[in-house]
Parts: sequence; C-alpha cells; structure tokens
Amino acid sequence: MKTLYGAILASTLSLCCSGAFASEYDVAAYVWPAYQPEPRWAELGIFGEGIGEWQNVKEAVPKWDGHCQPLVPLWGYENEADPKVVEKKIDAAVSHGVNVFIYDWYWYGGRPFLEDALDKGFLGAPNNGKMKFFVMWANHHVNKLWDNKVANKMSLMWRAWVDIDEFRKISRRWMDMYFSRPNYYRICGKPVLMIYELRTFVEGLGGVDKAAAALGEFRAECDKAGYGGVHIMVCDYKLDPDMVRRLSVDSATIYNFVHWSRPFGNPDYSVWAENGARRFDAAKASLGVGMYFAHASAGWDTNPRWPAGSIQPTVLNSTPEKFEAALRRAKDWCDRNTPSGAPKLITVNSWNEWTEGSYLEPDTRFKFGYLEAVKRVFGSAEGKKGQQL
Repeated sequence: MKTLYGAILASTLSLCCSGAFASEYDVAAYVWPAYQPEPRWAELGIFGEGIGEWQNVKEAVPKWDGHCQPLVPLWGYENEADPKVVEKKIDAAVSHGVNVFIYDWYWYGGRPFLEDALDKGFLGAPNNGKMKFFVMWANHHVNKLWDNKVANKMSLMWRAWVDIDEFRKISRRWMDMYFSRPNYYRICGKPVLMIYELRTFVEGLGGVDKAAAALGEFRAECDKAGYGGVHIMVCDYKLDPDMVRRLSVDSATIYNFVHWSRPFGNPDYSVWAENGARRFDAAKASLGVGMYFAHASAGWDTNPRWPAGSIQPTVLNSTPEKFEAALRRAKDWCDRNTPSGAPKLITVNSWNEWTEGSYLEPDTRFKFGYLEAVKRVFGSAEGKKGQQL
C-alpha cells in the first residue's frame, strides 16, 4: 500500500507544479452544504420547497430599520449538489484567490447528511482539480436551529455522538472516498481531517482515553492504507488544552469569530473582527499545538433562522472593505507565525453561510465585492508558484 501513497503524492505534486492549485497561501473557505434537496430535510420537518436552506434565505425579513434582509444571491437559489453549478463556483473561487474548500461533513443516525454537495456537486464538477478540498466533521447535535418558525431552538432532533464502531465506519468512508483523491488537502504529506466539536467526539467515545485510542487506531489505519497517517485539525471552539494534548491534535483554527466574541450589543464589524484577530496569539499559546492557522470571518447575522419577532444579536456594517482589513491582519499573522515546513493556511468563514451573514459568494448588494477583497490581498490562485506540501 505504500506505493499507493507514493502515487497519490506524485500526482498531487504534478498538479501543484502545473499551476492547478499552487499558491504561496492556502486560502480555505468553509462550505455549508445545505443548499440542495437533501431527502433527510423531511426527517427534520423543514424546507418543503425542496431547495434546502435557500428557503430560510428567501423568507428572511428585515427586523429593524436598515437591517439588510433578505439577502439575495447574485446567481440565484442554485442546487449545490449540481456539478454544473459548482463548476461555476470553483472558477469564481480560484480566480479570486480561494484555492481550498473545507466542506462541512455530517453523519447522524448511521447515515450521511448533506453529503451530495461534496460527492455530486464538487467532486462531480469537471474542474474540481483546480482546487484542493478537505472535510470538517461537523459533529454537533441538531436542534431546531434551522427551523425559522421556531423561537425555542433547544429541542434535540439528532445527536452527534458516535461509538467506536460508528467511528470506524465513518473514518473508513473518509479514507475510501476522499483521502485517495489527488486534490485532497494534505499537511506534511498527510490528509487533513478537521473535527468541529472535540468534546462531543470524546463524549461519544466514552472519555479522553478511549477517544485517544480511537484516533491512534485511525492514524494507524491511514498509515497502513498508504496515506502516511492523518493530520488532525480541530476547531477552536470550547477546547480544553489538556484534551488537545492528550489526543495529540496536530493543529487548530477557528470556524467563525463569533465563537470567541458573541455580538452582544450589535458591534460594528471592524471592532468585532479586530477583537477576534487579537486572540490568535493567546489561542496558539494556550492550546500548545504545533500549528495554529489564522482566520477571517465575513460577518454574523443569524436572523434568517429565527421567526420575525425574534431579533438576534448581529454584527453591523459588514462590508468588503472592512473584511479586506481582516484578511490583511490574518495574512500578517500567518507570515509571522507559520513554522518551517507548515503551509501558509488561512481559513475563511465562509463561502456560503448565507443564513449566518458570512459569505464570499456574490450577492445583489455587493456583487463580487467579498471575492474581490480576497483577490486584492492574495491575488488569483491560478498560475501562482508557491510552496509544495
């Protein structure tokens, strides 16, 4: 099986050297794969129109004077499990400096959820080799968050805990379906698997020791399969530094600045984003990971997921120009803190979190403004010569 790993690495380097996704910086945007006719929406009793969470986007209403809702996508309410749709998105991303997609990946009740956006949409797109991708296991419990008719969100619908047998099943799925692909994102030659809620993972496995053993087995299986092991990245969200150490986590980043700074009092974007960027040094030091990756969030406004009478704290005055300043802070921190041999990776929230008010995709208000901000800071990801992983 070692020959398999050699072939994958050689293919990856060939693509990098051809300029397919070579760049000095890896600008990685999270993808929320909910804009598709997923059959399991019916189990949750939502999105009967058959367009996924686009329904929340369409039904949003302004909740105060000047509140910019509903948001309107410039490309319309497209099915993101359609490879032709994603082909256009890939071209737009790469031409504006976004060269990695991080797909939120879900598994509930022994089955995948929202997987078609990646499997059929991205991987079915004829140009998917232009950029890299990896999966973030979004292992959070599901409550009524996505139901815009319900103000009390606490009722649990699906639990995200998995035991060791279930973890073996889903980790084998990652290995077989994704890790073998030449454009799967790697750090130091190892495929990256990001875990959203480390504590939920530990709870499901029955404690830190059992979770550490499960990850150890996963690493060994990846090595045996010819992948050289696996790089475990975690989301800096309610992390226990001792847990991070005992699980031998390799790296960390953040999903959205809101995990560090809740927008109570409806702060201006500039203040909120700058407060988030100030946390990088402390986060890296407290977690003790070898690699910490900087981040920039485009905004925060979850009001489309709530009934008309329920007003949620919101980051105000988000604009492409202010987001550009956040990108430059992340880039500067990355330049000063990336260790030798590590990629210059910056995570961005997000490609398409429309119902969280944080997206790069073009809308009717700013057009391609957010993508142009990325391009001004990082340039196009096409044809740029950079480091090889």
